[in-house]
Amino acid sequence: MEVRPDIQIQVILKALKDVILPAVDKDNKLAQEQTHLAIATLQLMAKFLPIVYRYDRDELDRYIGFSRDLIAQVGNKAGGGASKNLQAVAAHGANVLERARAEPAEMEKAILDLRATVGELIEAVHASGDKAAQASVHKLVLAAAKPELERERAVVVDMGWETDPSTHAPPIEKQLPPLKV
Repeated sequence: MEVRPDIQIQVILKALKDVILPAVDKDNKLAQEQTHLAIATLQLMAKFLPIVYRYDRDELDRYIGFSRDLIAQVGNKAGGGASKNLQAVAAHGANVLERARAEPAEMEKAILDLRATVGELIEAVHASGDKAAQASVHKLVLAAAKPELERERAVVVDMGWETDPSTHAPPIEKQLPPLKV
């Protein structure tokens, strides 16, 4: 299952355009209009999804600058406690911004590069004929696959494919490291 929204949006768009829209009664103008609106909205989401993170970083950067300008102009005397509070919040925002320099595409590429290179190593060990190394790699692959499978199952549990709640993976929010605030 692909969990990346950009791919999921394309799947939904294809279904809406190729299957659902042609099946909607042509005389039902409201249903036609709403289906076109849903398609247009998803197309807009697909267009802007790649830049949302950069957009948010830019907005945070602008608010930090604006806050610093306000503090410099107003100072603590006129702004009182609100000025001090803004200084603290702006400092926290600057810290968050500093930690948010990598682009999501860089992270995704690093993940994909690691997946591919791990696969190459596994193939090389298999081709080497070294039984001890193969056994070690086999154990490591199985150990790494279990949490990966749990993550994937948790992401798609709401789709209803697993009917027995007792077999559900822990919620994805519980499987991921906590947010650092």
